[in-house]
Amino acid sequence: MDDSGKETRPALNRILLYARDMQKTCAFYVRHFGFACQWDADGRIAELISPQGGAIMMVHQAAKGQKSGQVLVKLVFDVEDVEGFKEQCAKDGLEFGASHQADGYSFANAKDPDGNSISISSRSFRRQSK
Repeated sequence: MDDSGKETRPALNRILLYARDMQKTCAFYVRHFGFACQWDADGRIAELISPQGGAIMMVHQAAKGQKSGQVLVKLVFDVEDVEGFKEQCAKDGLEFGASHQADGYSFANAKDPDGNSISISSRSFRRQSK
């Protein structure tokens, strides 16, 4: 904190996604992950807010020359039952790849409509050894 009592260290609370089709991207996260979508008055930015909390995803229109899909960033969503969530998503048209086991948890990967890597993971629910 500084002398005025304000926190001076930053917190990661927002992630910006560039989208070719903002409506389609927002609908994807609303449908498959239960986010609420709130549009700015001018329609330039949409905020996706999870009812479980966590970071807000901001969706912004991608420039025409902007490359879609990220290879160095992956959005990871905490789910307790990876297989159950995969089955639920498959019914709604979202197919995840094979599930992987790692050190007491499992995860599976997919892509959003803009080619961004996403993952569902039970890591936060694993039992910690003492």
